[in-house]
Amino acid sequence: MHPSHWDPAAYAAAARRAAAEGIVLLKNDREALPLRDGERLSLFGRAQFHYYKSGTGSGGCVNTDYVVGIRDALEQSGRYRLNAALSAVYEAWLEDHPFDAGQGWASEPWFQEEMPLTEELVRRAAEESDAALVLIGRTAGEDQDNRAEPGSFLLTDTERDMLRLVCRHFPRTAVLLNTGNIVDMRWVREFDPAAVLYVWQGGQEGGNAVLDVLSGDVSPSGRLADSVAERIEDWPSFGSFGSKTENVQTEDLYVGYRYFETFCPEKVLYPFGFGLSYTSFRMDVTSFSARAPESVSLAVTVRNTGAAAGKQVVQIYGSAPQGALGKPARVLLAFLKTALLVPGGTEVLHFEIPLSLLASYDDSGRSGFRSSWVLEAGEYRILAGADVRSAVEAGRFTLAETVCVRSCEEAMAPVQAFDRLRPEPRKDVRAGEGAFVPAREPAPLQTVSPQEKRLRHLPSCLPYAGDQGWKLRDVAEGRTTMQDFLAQLRDEDLCAMVRGEGMCSPKVTPGIAGAFGGVTERLKGFGIPVGGCSDGPSGIRMDCGTHAFSLPNGTCLACSFNEELNEELFAWEGMELRRNRIDCLLGPGMNIHRSPLNGRNFEYFSEDPLLTGRMAAAQLHGLHRFGVTGVIKHFCANTQETLRHHVNAVVSERALREVYLRGFEIAVREGHARAVMSTYGPVNGIWTSGNYDLLTGILRGEWRFEGVVMTDWWAMANDAAGLPGSYQNVSAQVRAQNDLNMVNADAASNSNADDLESALAEGRLTRAELVRSAENICRFLLTLPCWPHSLGQESDLDRELQKSLSREDLSLRDAVPVVLDRPEVPLDAALIRAQRGETTVLAVTTPHRGTVRLELEARAVNQPLMAQLPFSVFQDRDLVREVTLTGADTAWVPVSVELQLCYTGNFLLKLYFAQSGLELRNVRLVLAEDLEEQFREAQAARRAGEEGNADPA
Repeated sequence: MHPSHWDPAAYAAAARRAAAEGIVLLKNDREALPLRDGERLSLFGRAQFHYYKSGTGSGGCVNTDYVVGIRDALEQSGRYRLNAALSAVYEAWLEDHPFDAGQGWASEPWFQEEMPLTEELVRRAAEESDAALVLIGRTAGEDQDNRAEPGSFLLTDTERDMLRLVCRHFPRTAVLLNTGNIVDMRWVREFDPAAVLYVWQGGQEGGNAVLDVLSGDVSPSGRLADSVAERIEDWPSFGSFGSKTENVQTEDLYVGYRYFETFCPEKVLYPFGFGLSYTSFRMDVTSFSARAPESVSLAVTVRNTGAAAGKQVVQIYGSAPQGALGKPARVLLAFLKTALLVPGGTEVLHFEIPLSLLASYDDSGRSGFRSSWVLEAGEYRILAGADVRSAVEAGRFTLAETVCVRSCEEAMAPVQAFDRLRPEPRKDVRAGEGAFVPAREPAPLQTVSPQEKRLRHLPSCLPYAGDQGWKLRDVAEGRTTMQDFLAQLRDEDLCAMVRGEGMCSPKVTPGIAGAFGGVTERLKGFGIPVGGCSDGPSGIRMDCGTHAFSLPNGTCLACSFNEELNEELFAWEGMELRRNRIDCLLGPGMNIHRSPLNGRNFEYFSEDPLLTGRMAAAQLHGLHRFGVTGVIKHFCANTQETLRHHVNAVVSERALREVYLRGFEIAVREGHARAVMSTYGPVNGIWTSGNYDLLTGILRGEWRFEGVVMTDWWAMANDAAGLPGSYQNVSAQVRAQNDLNMVNADAASNSNADDLESALAEGRLTRAELVRSAENICRFLLTLPCWPHSLGQESDLDRELQKSLSREDLSLRDAVPVVLDRPEVPLDAALIRAQRGETTVLAVTTPHRGTVRLELEARAVNQPLMAQLPFSVFQDRDLVREVTLTGADTAWVPVSVELQLCYTGNFLLKLYFAQSGLELRNVRLVLAEDLEEQFREAQAARRAGEEGNADPA
């Protein structure tokens, strides 16, 4: 059911359902679950006192009204008796072992110190309880990766001791993994807990979702979006992950189950798509027909054969002949989830599957169709089941000859020689899964340079015509063409338009990530609106402190295997974006889980591109219901966070096409994506923000994408493979049709000192290429809510949503713009509302970094001598200082508050007054220490060092 009006309770209910459907039950012995009402429970693990609602970084910084943890939900339900004596022991220990939040961005430890247990404590708890819940927590995050060590991917010795003791004394022990990524699971066999569940990071309603599953109100229906192998070394990516220079992806397209099911199924503890329920199901293929080479159709009847209501996921896989190219043993082709089936209930699920999903990309020419998608001659099998391992044959068909499904042009091929994996049949085993041994072949290399393609396809534009009086509205209403409109813009206007601004730009909703479009006075004069975008996939991030709803993380939502529920949830997210006057969500995140060690896996969906693409498409459909959209990211192959700006991904064109790009293609073709974000790093030597093959050849040429492409925030580019990347090389981005360089403090003054003007003068960039990006941006703006808002047109929905905003939210819209462009800027004290409960927001723009002082004088006016008159100073979402005067302070008191600016750009300065009675004067901002010159010198020195140490390969 999709929303029709703003209803926070219904939003929370949808998020709770989604988080519950993403929970994966891996083990359930000895009638451990569901719990019975009235049972006595002992909770172990400090994670019971700190629930991880999400990971860290741009995908997790959501200010929420509340977060319901697992312990909170159990207590508030009143259905169970929690062991108070055990809780008291933990609470006393936590007083001396507080939560470690780290220092600054991406520094939070991935785990928190665990309380050691004694045999006596656990034995006594077991005597007083019917069951135990053990909670193990891990965060995840941007800018740092997981590690194959205790406290990260592996359990610590203290956690292992906890499991050993609790499982020894409690026959009914359920382990709950409150994590963003999968972790080492060998301990399940070693300690044999009765039940094991991945509960993931479920957002602010996550604890309630766990309660629903533990209690049996919801039978678990989540299925693994990743394979779980026995050891981290078993993943084929292990040897080429975490490098500080380059990762040569020799495993090629054999990622996740594509590798395990082909070469070594015995190394898997829990296969892709696996998950248990509180009931049982029978699945029967009741019809099958093949119309090769176009499609296959089948129907699967699902019957609930158990004693509890539940949902089942039916997964369809395909097995193609090895042919000349080599293939994975199985590939996911489709999936559907049943409705809630009561005991004895049945549902027939119908599948219509295009056989193009089974096609292979030939980057070698061995099939006879180089740079094409092909179905090779031979026998094809279609399989249906509950996971990749248990799926059984539903039907088969044979192609007498190889069929070319779609011809393409070589793109993004590697320039560096390496050998890639391919299957070779075992001589001693009959054909089938696991019947292959690893062999190697040279990966085909680039034969056509992207620079040559660009020169062959240079766009044209009308010459500069000067201001003819046309506004963007004239284009929208058909009175002129976009080309005629853009011919009015000077070169410097076009350069300014491709410079997005932020973070926390005063030109859009306070606290969000960026602004784009009409970011200068001249552009605004042509009627170009300003669009706003905000992090992130787990909920709206507003660094000024505005609250938003925190959603379950990407992996949890993928494990639901429920497209309809994802669409419903993101329809609510779309309404919330519309409510906050935000046009784009920077998400969904779509990168493939190449390794379980990628720190950002929590934000992404799966190791499988089809599941990834379908989940993203569903979320986009939900957002589009309310006129906003998502910026699908990170395009492409962002599979590592360590040194992500620099590390080169060396990967074959075939692996890119079949694995790392396939999900994005589905999001574009089926989800009708309107915006894409490129990555920080290079792929095959070319930074993706300036990759012509990727952004023009594949995205716009082959997939017919018509939207906008933006960089990640502060991204580099280079001109060709082998050349260094530079933050100033924005001309390479424009040549590739990366339309928006994010993010700049001020577009008009070229605050990031990019090379656009010099590239135009030197002929490295054409005006027509700038016009092309400007057209992409303008057409994108015309699809967003900012367009009617710029015309003063408010819909009934907009008026309703604005009425639903809290007073705090409304106050943030009245931000006072301040430009700190000289050593001292005086402020009008009358602008600061110093009454009880009032907040004044200053939106400060500055080209400087360093130390800034807020200076003012304050005094008490007509107050009792003992009156306390506090006010608080915030920089963005962080409290910098609280100042308290008393009624006795009737003389002017000088106040000085230091602010640290790590970046040039924008920040919000908020003053909140808890009481009335203060008068202010001499308010000013003073640039106490400007570190800009030192920063530029350090940048230059670092670049010089990188160039001197660069490996020519």
